[in-house]
Amino acid sequence: MRLTRREMIAGLGGGLALLAELPARAQGAYPNRTIKMIVPYPAGGTTDLLGRMVADQFKSGLNATVVVENKPGAGTTLGADQVARAEPDGYTLLMATSTTLAINKTLYKKLPYDPVKDFAPIALVAGVPFALIINPTIPAKTLAEFIAYAKSTPGLAYGSAGNGSPQHLGAEMLRTAAGIDIRHVPYRGSIPAMLDVIAGHIPFMVVDLQPALQQIKEGKVRVLGVTTPKRVAIAPEIPTIAEAGLAGYELIAWQGVVAPAATPRPVVDELAAQIGKLMADPATREKLTALSLEPLPPSTPDSFAAYIKSEVDRWAVIVKNSGAEAE
Repeated sequence: MRLTRREMIAGLGGGLALLAELPARAQGAYPNRTIKMIVPYPAGGTTDLLGRMVADQFKSGLNATVVVENKPGAGTTLGADQVARAEPDGYTLLMATSTTLAINKTLYKKLPYDPVKDFAPIALVAGVPFALIINPTIPAKTLAEFIAYAKSTPGLAYGSAGNGSPQHLGAEMLRTAAGIDIRHVPYRGSIPAMLDVIAGHIPFMVVDLQPALQQIKEGKVRVLGVTTPKRVAIAPEIPTIAEAGLAGYELIAWQGVVAPAATPRPVVDELAAQIGKLMADPATREKLTALSLEPLPPSTPDSFAAYIKSEVDRWAVIVKNSGAEAE
């Protein structure tokens, strides 16, 4: 039987419709192509380490191809802006920090992204504790003695990882709580600043505990307290700053994963579930503890979103009180 022209066109249209469906069918369940994890810090640091741990979980748990791309610069804003502008399809993620999602909102006059509106929160990963360290030649072995020394030596210099960094703001919190007159010396990272504390070029700083712990054990610096509300598991002999005399003092930087806003909720939930599995793994928690990091309580996309909003408000007060500002 011969087909009429109308029947042939109708048949061709049906075939085209079937072809049009093929890409959608081929897409299948998420993920079916490479996921990119943006880390807004150089390779080798804490954020990079956590980003790669999460990426490995996505590889095994989702049978996905995941690449980690380090994009440091401008106080994490370069990497964050790249993710904020990416397609909201779950294939571009950000290993974000409290600097990225909370501090920068107040620190920068013109931030290229909105921490609340431009991202879909997925899950918290870990907390980063800090410690107050001093050069051993300073005649102070307790926090109270150091505060007395600082009051007798106005203008005491301290180092930080840069203007508006948690290290900077932690020292400014100390200034306010203790009523001391201190002077900020910004560095390009916490390690160079810590090395100058060891060398005696600057007398003290608030530093991430992880890189400082070995220096503390070797006596190259003296530690006066950790900034967490409870003592850190890896170094239970170090008192908290709060119990050492400054009640209510607390500084913890946090790390978490976000996607561009409008990323489909099923994708967000799938990624959150994988991070939940990672953080529930005893081996992972032991590894984080050994690295002087704090495993955080389980979170959901909704609880993480609420936490970000509360942290923006909390850090706004600290940033404004410090006088820190970035262009």
